[in-house]
Amino acid sequence: MVRRICALGWLLGVSCAATAQVALSERDFLGEMPIVLSVSRLPQRLDETPGAVSVIDRDMIRRSGARDVADLMRLVPGFQTSSAFEGDAPQASYHGGFSEYSSRIQVLVDGRSVYSPFLLGSGGPGLQTVALEDIERIEVLRGSNSAAYGARAFLGVINIVTRDLAEVRGQRASLGVGQNGVRDTLLRLGWGDDRAGFLLGADQRGDDGLSGSNGHNRVSRLMFRSDLRRGSGDELQLRLGKLDIDSGAGFPNNPGKPEHERFFGSGYVQLDWRRNLGEDQDLSASFSHTEENYRDAFVYPLPAPFNGVNIDFGGRASNDTVSLQHVFRTGRDLRVVWGGELRRERVVSKPLYNTVEPLNNDFARLFGNAEWRVGRDLVFNAGAMAENSSQSGSSLAPRLMANWHLAAGQTLRVGVSKAFRPPSAFERFANVRYEAAGVLLQATNVARGKVLPESIVASELGYLGDFARFGLWLDVRFFNERIKGFVRPQAYALPAGTALLSSQSIDYTNADDFSIRGLEYELKWQPWSGGQLRLAQALVAISSDDLGTRSAVAPLTTSLAFLQKLPGGLDLSLLHHNGGTRNLLGYGNLAAMRRTDLRLARAMQLGPARAELAVTVQNLGAAYLDYDPRFSFQRRAIVSLRVEH
Repeated sequence: MVRRICALGWLLGVSCAATAQVALSERDFLGEMPIVLSVSRLPQRLDETPGAVSVIDRDMIRRSGARDVADLMRLVPGFQTSSAFEGDAPQASYHGGFSEYSSRIQVLVDGRSVYSPFLLGSGGPGLQTVALEDIERIEVLRGSNSAAYGARAFLGVINIVTRDLAEVRGQRASLGVGQNGVRDTLLRLGWGDDRAGFLLGADQRGDDGLSGSNGHNRVSRLMFRSDLRRGSGDELQLRLGKLDIDSGAGFPNNPGKPEHERFFGSGYVQLDWRRNLGEDQDLSASFSHTEENYRDAFVYPLPAPFNGVNIDFGGRASNDTVSLQHVFRTGRDLRVVWGGELRRERVVSKPLYNTVEPLNNDFARLFGNAEWRVGRDLVFNAGAMAENSSQSGSSLAPRLMANWHLAAGQTLRVGVSKAFRPPSAFERFANVRYEAAGVLLQATNVARGKVLPESIVASELGYLGDFARFGLWLDVRFFNERIKGFVRPQAYALPAGTALLSSQSIDYTNADDFSIRGLEYELKWQPWSGGQLRLAQALVAISSDDLGTRSAVAPLTTSLAFLQKLPGGLDLSLLHHNGGTRNLLGYGNLAAMRRTDLRLARAMQLGPARAELAVTVQNLGAAYLDYDPRFSFQRRAIVSLRVEH
């Protein structure tokens, strides 16, 4: 059997020694084509969505041994990940890091956007919003999706779908302890019936961080959810939650960034209502409110008469969103979803903007998508979002995609889309000044507000093959993403005499245009009963005059997962990932990220309770660099116990 696996890798240009990670459940290999919810806002078969979608289901989440969503993104071709809390939280970016904040992908939790308005639109804290135990599946659209979700879905969408409350009644608890100070705990209580369900829980994830960093990181969450159903077809869902991230940052003997503590906190409320208007249509509405609070401050020492200056990056932010959506069918061959959304983002930070007044960005959005079935074998998806930003003006993000079923289980996909990303509040209005004794010492960031939205035109050709007879499934995507007006920092000189120490400042400008081209694919195979294999690769190249941009993405990344059910109720997972060599945050080319994880678990019955005991060893090989050349991910062994009753 080993020869069969190696032969498959050789045919795909991958040596057995270098293969790596990913896999879904047995249901995905042998069941019907999965249904995804988040691509066009219509429930669609995976072979009829307007784009390439990777689905990570609950079974794979559990068997991966991952501890957060960012780590799971290693399983998706084209993604780069980091475990560091030095920027804000562990990050996942698609087709290039470009900055310490992953601000060009949209992260959704049950349809609610969780990117951070305060942290330049970062998706890092949003990836920590939900404990892995609460996730049913993660749908990742690889490619622009502003046609459905607006400005933030510039390069892709991560949609986290939580579990149905009917499946989580009773008590759940889990505990994980291990090397590097790993201490993970979770408690959940679910109750209800077919008309009403409730879930209350708390959990915490902590460790000592990457070697070389000022670690001791802790993620704490509280959550409550209720689902109410009425016989008339109404459904009402309420979600409340709180997220706290406490982390260490900085370096010893570095006055510009000394060791200190940092805190990010957010709280949210989300209310979703849905009414079934009949067999062919339904109406839904949603409201959400999120608050953010960020603390990051220390003292920079200076000689007399100044003695020291307070360095502060803290502040707070909020966003409010209300949306309405209508889905209906016209005849047998046409389904339509359309609706609108109003969103307000507010940021307040005297240290970052030199004002106590809030900076507001109001979005008004109108969206629609039509799925038209032309005969039995051809499906068109045409959609667009018209969006107006009070800071950046109006834009139109269209998409057209055709899915042609060549034969049973064989689908060809081709299409094009356009998207925009408006500059963040910091890129437009940054005004960072340092004063002591009434003297302006330095103004490090003074944005002149001339930056315009980035744009992207993405075209793709895809193939999806489902060879059920051989237990084989293949998804291939060729893509060309042309980015115009890419926003990057640029140094310029303030008027002479403006600041005592330096007149050099940073602005944000639309610096250059470039293209991202490549090929990525996922292959899933069940070579024998109880065994699963998934191979994923991405070959990506950036055409740019800027060396840092060209090297922001690894030319080749490879992942492999091998999952095997063993006698005695044992469950084996072996995951390997080769992240390739890339330039991260301007620190130079880092060594390739090569990581192999091993997990061995056994399901047990403890009286009336179901349990699973697992041992996970992350990074069986040598330590690899992560985020910064001073940081490395060392081997760590973790023992975990999960109990449900």
